[in-house]
Amino acid sequence: MSEDEIAEGMRVYFDDTHQVAEGAGAAPLAALWKDRERMSGKRVAVVLSGGNIERSRYLQVLRGETPAA
Repeated sequence: MSEDEIAEGMRVYFDDTHQVAEGAGAAPLAALWKDRERMSGKRVAVVLSGGNIERSRYLQVLRGETPAA
């Protein structure tokens, strides 16, 4: 997955569930979204863990940016 896809996963978590997820925490959701066609119709679950992210970096993500690694 790209950093952009992971950042989008972080935004989705915040927008849809109001949960803060660091990049590693949002990676499973981003991977599922990337593979959504193959997973369509299946019951799946992803675990959200990890909200350890600096405020300034998280604000970048929420603005639609992808912070440099």
